[in-house]
Amino acid sequence: MFQLQVRLAARIVHRGGVIAYPTEGVFGLGCNPLQKIAVERILKLKRRSMAKGLILIAADLAQLQPYLRPLTAQIKSRLEATWPGPVTWLLPARSDVPRWLRGWHDTLAVRVTAHPIAAYLCHTVGYAIVSTSANRAARPPARTTFQARRSIGSGIDYILPGEIGKQTGPSEIFDARTGRQIR
Repeated sequence: MFQLQVRLAARIVHRGGVIAYPTEGVFGLGCNPLQKIAVERILKLKRRSMAKGLILIAADLAQLQPYLRPLTAQIKSRLEATWPGPVTWLLPARSDVPRWLRGWHDTLAVRVTAHPIAAYLCHTVGYAIVSTSANRAARPPARTTFQARRSIGSGIDYILPGEIGKQTGPSEIFDARTGRQIR
């Protein structure tokens, strides 16, 4: 049953849909990061400014490479110490990464997830997906399927059921160039 649900979620993402799915600490909203209309739907649902940028999650670093500038040895070392896991890094973005993903920044927030469902979803989709908490701006993030449905409701195309991980909230975010914690 689990594999069928993940394949359904992957098909929806491929077709330009918006899904909710469990991650390490909260339910996330996701879509194909290169489908502007899907990303705009998420931003509208959350009432979030495009200027802030979004997080991409992936099953492995290779899925993130199309979005990133070459990484220094020091940055690679920082990533290897925390991935896969619940740590998001701000990494130097390629200049052609759309503004709807990176906002008004020269970096992109990315994570190689350790959550088994989220990682399997990224693997099944075949590329990194958007990952932003399933809640409206300034509201608590959803931690259950029920809360995701209640918080975002009919604005999404599918909720991939499952349990979140053991984190108590959204991922920590660090600037890879400085090592400074942002969130």
